[in-house]
Amino acid sequence: MRFSLFTALAVALLLESCNTVPVTGRKQLKLLPSSQMLSMSASEYDSFLSQTPPMPDADPQVKNLRKIGNDIAVATKKFLDENGHSGLVDDFDWQFNLIDDPTLNAWCMPGGRVVFYTGILPVCDNNNGIAAVMGHEVAHAVAKHGNERMSQQLALQGAGLSLSTILAEQPQFTHDLALQAFGVGSQFGILAYSRKHENEADKMGLIFMAAAGYDPREASKVWERMSALGGEQPPEFMSTHPSHETRILELEAFMDEALKYYQPRK
Repeated sequence: MRFSLFTALAVALLLESCNTVPVTGRKQLKLLPSSQMLSMSASEYDSFLSQTPPMPDADPQVKNLRKIGNDIAVATKKFLDENGHSGLVDDFDWQFNLIDDPTLNAWCMPGGRVVFYTGILPVCDNNNGIAAVMGHEVAHAVAKHGNERMSQQLALQGAGLSLSTILAEQPQFTHDLALQAFGVGSQFGILAYSRKHENEADKMGLIFMAAAGYDPREASKVWERMSALGGEQPPEFMSTHPSHETRILELEAFMDEALKYYQPRK
């Protein structure tokens, strides 16, 4: 009887926590309340910006980044509302900031809180390239990848403790885990799982940028430029990201679908 009751409760939890990712249709398990993730994201984002001040609002690069970001935010909401995911980003607090740092990186926390580093702008090269990176990062937030990653890590490392208990009793662990789950930090972990997220964000990002009027064909060129920079890239099986070659091929394979949503900006 106990086993049956436990099984029934487990099944009920799984059913309640299962969601479908837009565009790809993948079923995902998210165990953490969205409100908790958004609260944690807001706290971590503010903390990051206080320690790493962004470039001023009046900077032309910042203005351009925010225009592209807002274009994609508006188009993303419209796409979701028209394709069976109405309300999915209604609680997002879109923010777009630029950090003067040579790091080739950008990320988006849950709730649409984005950071770009100036180091990635030459690789983006143009507004379509910025939109390609922006669409990809926004897609991570829309697909709730941070929730998935954190849920799995809590299950593995949290020893069955509730999130509220871990937040209260293990603040440093929670902080480190949040940054890893949100893509701000990186370390070896669930490699295939993370590559799955990257592939998913690539596809979703192509559609989001195309729906915003930016040419999705630039996305593969961004990765060609990234590859041309050279440097050491770990073998794909040791990386949380697909190899540049794999990524370019998969972007090209999805391009016809993305182009269905593309109308050049006037």
